[in-house]
Amino acid sequence: MQPRGATHLAEDTAALLVPFRSGKREWHIKMLRILSYLILVGFGVVIGVVATFHMTRYLGAQNMFNPLGKPLAFPQAQLSCKMTRDRSGLEQWIKPSELMHNMSDSELLWRASLAPRRKGYPFHRVPKVAFMFLTKGPLPLIALWEKFFHGYEGMYSIYVHTLPSFKLNVTSRSPFYGRQIPSQVVRWGDSNMVDAERRLLANALLDFSNERFVLLSETCIPVFNFSTVYAYLVQSYHSFVHSFDDPSQYGRGRYNRNMAPDITLRQWRKGSQWFEVNRKLAVKIISDTKYYPIFQTHCRPSCYVDEHYIPTLVNMQLGSFNSNRSITWVDWSRGGSHPAMFGKEDITEEFLRKIRNARHCMHNSQKSSICFLFARKFSPSALNVLLQMSSKVLEFN
Repeated sequence: MQPRGATHLAEDTAALLVPFRSGKREWHIKMLRILSYLILVGFGVVIGVVATFHMTRYLGAQNMFNPLGKPLAFPQAQLSCKMTRDRSGLEQWIKPSELMHNMSDSELLWRASLAPRRKGYPFHRVPKVAFMFLTKGPLPLIALWEKFFHGYEGMYSIYVHTLPSFKLNVTSRSPFYGRQIPSQVVRWGDSNMVDAERRLLANALLDFSNERFVLLSETCIPVFNFSTVYAYLVQSYHSFVHSFDDPSQYGRGRYNRNMAPDITLRQWRKGSQWFEVNRKLAVKIISDTKYYPIFQTHCRPSCYVDEHYIPTLVNMQLGSFNSNRSITWVDWSRGGSHPAMFGKEDITEEFLRKIRNARHCMHNSQKSSICFLFARKFSPSALNVLLQMSSKVLEFN
């Protein structure tokens, strides 16, 4: 048994500790309350900062578009006009309003290589023939071509590639008015000749209604009327690229072994520069980034890119869709590096009829008496005689 004094001492000590423990518990509670308050305040500050940042960006954007601070209003009429303009945007996509543009060749070729994968067209499409004239300057036989095109608007397109410094001088009533494209200097025998051909094709491809593409020079003439030419081309299953294996020094002899293995001697072809292709083949030609650089590097005089590149490419890529013949008549019988030129003294009814019925050929897997639609080379002096015979012999309407 403890002494009475010790018992009282223990009781007194316990009594003193009760308020101390109670005070410590209250202190902990107060601290928890303070911490909770601080957390809530901090969370509120963060939300405020974030909200202020986003409001500043929003108001800054409003001030940028409305610097005077006036209320922004969007009347229904304005919205309606904007929607109308957006809907009409398809027109610019399927047919440029102007031929002149600021695109570089690489930009142009990229743009023209875009081809829709969806079948059909979301607009009324009349297939057109694109007539592409590659010339240094004037078109001395333009009057004959104007008569050829007359009355067939909407069924053809015209593209003219000249020297950059030359401006075609025609009246606004001419189908050649405003039909020059952005051009660059072209030299005979140089690869920039093919650059010009691809430039013509690319500009013509920007019009989605163009289905057939024919390359012509300033010395070319049509030897049939427009309706015959149009039906012959638009209804054709094949393109008309002169492509053949020439075993001579002017054919295989121009092949450079450094082109292998991408281009072999067995694939090497030669042909006329003056081609006619359908839209699928035109896209293939301007989209090529593999073979054309090889020709630019390894096909140099006495190898001429314009005589070998497209014939070889077509043979390699789409040979089964090609007729392997040209529809542009030319006379090489006089020899030399250039074909014969015909002036007014050469033009007779018999001469023109021989071109129109030169020989039998195949068209859509059937024999045809029409093999050539165009002919070259004709000098400016032949114009008047050709105009006189255009109705009787060429059957222009």
